[in-house]
Amino acid sequence: MTGPITLDVSTETFPYSEPFRISGHLFTETEVVLVTLSDGEHSGRGEAAGAYYLGDDKAKMLADIENVRAEIEAGATREQLQQLLPHGGARNALDCAWWELEAKASGTPVWQLAGLSCEPKPLLTTITLGAQEPEVMAEKAARLTDFKALKLKLTGDAEMDYARVNAVHAARPECWIGVDANQGYKIDGLAALVDVLLENGVELLEQPLARGRESDLDGFERRMPFAADESALCLADVDAMVGRFDVLNIKLDKCGGLTEGLAIARRAKELGMGVMVGNMMGSSLSMAPSFIVGQLCDVVDLDGPTFLDQDRSPAVEYSDGNIWCPAELWGMRAA
Repeated sequence: MTGPITLDVSTETFPYSEPFRISGHLFTETEVVLVTLSDGEHSGRGEAAGAYYLGDDKAKMLADIENVRAEIEAGATREQLQQLLPHGGARNALDCAWWELEAKASGTPVWQLAGLSCEPKPLLTTITLGAQEPEVMAEKAARLTDFKALKLKLTGDAEMDYARVNAVHAARPECWIGVDANQGYKIDGLAALVDVLLENGVELLEQPLARGRESDLDGFERRMPFAADESALCLADVDAMVGRFDVLNIKLDKCGGLTEGLAIARRAKELGMGVMVGNMMGSSLSMAPSFIVGQLCDVVDLDGPTFLDQDRSPAVEYSDGNIWCPAELWGMRAA
């Protein structure tokens, strides 16, 4: 670094092109916190949307960042940041800003700093269908011909969810399909749900039960891969998922940044678990560091910008079902 660190914080709102429904919630926009760290010559940016189900909203993230401003501007490092703040959106924004600043100051792209073995490649990504009437979801699936992987939001209304899965599978039988229950089910309804999913070739069931009910899965026959999302927020949660889930969904807004996201991916692999990377519907600036994590993942769900009425520029690129993060967007040297 060439000089003292300065910290700038702002907020932005990204309206959606249409409302987005999941189990228990309807969203129309995403509010993000944008952090910029500068050493006087170089700057790095990080964006965070927080996790709504943790109460980690814009106001909380701003307060958390201000609580550590003095330490950051006094020279606290990215490594020290991991102890200064708990996991969550505030640390995510600061952590990702640090990564980009370090990349620019050193002239080394983030993927190399992160210890990846080769340059990033385009990644097959899911695109999510919000919970709507089955025929509406099927019509949308049929129109998404550029995407080869779909993720369906379920609500816990079993009859309606079964119809949603049946309709989308009929519309796009060639697609990889996963479903996300967002904590909407209880253990006594889970076997019947799995039956329907298997009949429709669904390949992943994400977060079927409420956070805190993980022990209900002890002894449950998982006849298909289960993914933990709300149940696994950070690195400290990972080991307890073994035997209850098969895949961990890493979201930087949950775990507190790229530093911990990479650690989770590597620990999960050590434990023989699959790894997924997801998002909290931020702009392309949120997707860029997650794209780095995605290089280590089995399933990629980085579709947030596709729901926005307007994204940032430059932006991530979607083509032939893949996501690509161009070098000039974040964290990598331009060619």
